[in-house]
Amino acid sequence: MFTIFSKDFSDFFNSLVAYITIGIFLIVTGLFLWVFPESSILDYGYAGLESLFNIAPYIFMFLIPAITMRSLAEEKKEGTFELLATRPLTDWQIVLGKYFAAFAIVVLALIPTLIYYISVYQLGVTRGNIDSGAVVGSYIGLFLLGACFSAIGIFASSVSRNQIISFSIAVFLCFFAFSGFDSISQLLSLQNIETIITSFGMNQHYQSISRGVLDTRDLIYFLSFIALFLLITKTILGGRKW
Repeated sequence: MFTIFSKDFSDFFNSLVAYITIGIFLIVTGLFLWVFPESSILDYGYAGLESLFNIAPYIFMFLIPAITMRSLAEEKKEGTFELLATRPLTDWQIVLGKYFAAFAIVVLALIPTLIYYISVYQLGVTRGNIDSGAVVGSYIGLFLLGACFSAIGIFASSVSRNQIISFSIAVFLCFFAFSGFDSISQLLSLQNIETIITSFGMNQHYQSISRGVLDTRDLIYFLSFIALFLLITKTILGGRKW
């Protein structure tokens, strides 16, 4: 598994795509956080990173599929997956190696955003006047969200040889998993059904963790979601043996 992880991780940073995608992510989040008047913290009147954590999930919907689209699709297209499958590796090792490589890249993209927190912490009228607990919770929520989107991206990459198709499938599934259930619940008038449907979406659990409170139900939801998509991906790869 570590061999797959190191290969995918190094291959990603050997291409220009890596620096473009991560650079775009940092530029866009920086613009929303500091420049655009509708979301700039300079116009808020108080220290907070809410605009970053509100916009980051939607940027993730495009960033992470761009990272994962080549994971398995390119292997299949170039015929190297058959060579990979002949090595003494199980399907789980292949799936997990590629998944953790993608997730590690997402984590690396998030780390530079810590400078935003440091800047707000230092530049407030009262130094340190920021809800650090909520910031930590929001970062944990982003890490979990990135882990789920990475699992979706690996799954999408396994169902097609075409990277663009894999990217499109991943973007759609990420958007639906995050916001789709909220949209469906708004079409219904029964309060109980709305609550149940909304609980299936990521947005509710992400917002819950972003408040700074770690609920085991939210953690179980994210971990179960990741496990489900990795299991489906492993099943798809195992289909070649049927």
